[in-house]
Amino acid sequence: MTSAPKRVARCHQLEKIQVYKGLDIVTNKVSNEECRGVPHHLVGIIGPEVDFFVYDFVHHALLATDAIVRKNWLTIIVGGSNSFIQALVNDNTEFPSKYECCFLWMDMAILVLHSYVSNRVDQMMDSGLVEEGKAFFDPKIRDYDYEIRCAIGVPEMDEFFRSEGLVDGETRAKLLKAAIDEIKMTVAN
Repeated sequence: MTSAPKRVARCHQLEKIQVYKGLDIVTNKVSNEECRGVPHHLVGIIGPEVDFFVYDFVHHALLATDAIVRKNWLTIIVGGSNSFIQALVNDNTEFPSKYECCFLWMDMAILVLHSYVSNRVDQMMDSGLVEEGKAFFDPKIRDYDYEIRCAIGVPEMDEFFRSEGLVDGETRAKLLKAAIDEIKMTVAN
């Protein structure tokens, strides 16, 4: 009989919008299947109406890193918010003085990236991106610069959501396609 593998690694997610609770599809949060048993920290820890700044992230990341390292586990920092990486590793004197770092970047041809992004957004649409966004949509709010509202996909779908009951089906379909195209373009850039 073999025992389950010992957990020796934990991940910090550095996508700044993924710290918020909710909109799991829109924010493209890592799924349990994608985690493959490796716990991910700093995902879904903040309420959607709370502003979460770089210094908040650094504070939470340091707490999580300390807890992980105390257990002699490897900390893997993943994600794509460069401002968070910069603040944690370069702008904060505590992190580099306590931890050794190794950085890995992925570099790919722009056509490969665009194809991947297009397919990923299509998968998100199939998983319920529109329905999740609609449940979150508030017609009284037009400011998408704060909190979880700045997640890619939320502002792009605004016109589509606002058009409900005001335009015909063909126009709605065009608005949805335009929103999807804009999401793909925004993610790819």
